[in-house]
Amino acid sequence: MDSDFRPPASRSRLAWLVATFFGTGYLPLGPGTWASAATVLLWWAAARAMNPAWRWPTAIVVSLAVTLIGIPTSTVVARESGRKDPGFVVIDEVAGQMIALIGAPLNWKYLLVGFILFRSFDIVKPFPLRRLEQLPLGTGIMMDDVGAGLYAWVLLQAFERFMAR
Repeated sequence: MDSDFRPPASRSRLAWLVATFFGTGYLPLGPGTWASAATVLLWWAAARAMNPAWRWPTAIVVSLAVTLIGIPTSTVVARESGRKDPGFVVIDEVAGQMIALIGAPLNWKYLLVGFILFRSFDIVKPFPLRRLEQLPLGTGIMMDDVGAGLYAWVLLQAFERFMAR
């Protein structure tokens, strides 16, 4: 079982900590879902504490930073674990979920819809997300979730603009 796998005692411990989102990847029953839920809650708390004018740019910067950090850290973990896409690597869910929340109102309904949309796209992997998974190592691990986050973002923005009024 993936959640039983632990990092080797090595200098790559930080990569494992980041890739598993501080151990969230070791939680049972859907560690990706736990990581997405944690991301929603952390974003909700952080965004409430900031000036609303800074939410969009902050969400974009955080999404980009998590993605750029996630590629090398998930590469290290994939190599060291000997697994192409280890289930305990959940930094990809953090990046994708964060992308889905860019510009989302801080209302529980929007956050829930963003969560459901992202998890749905991440699980179903509509075209071309499955192809993105085939990219090498950390790039493949991260990019299908980035794509799922973009799909969720588009639908959440459409929902916010056209359906929720």
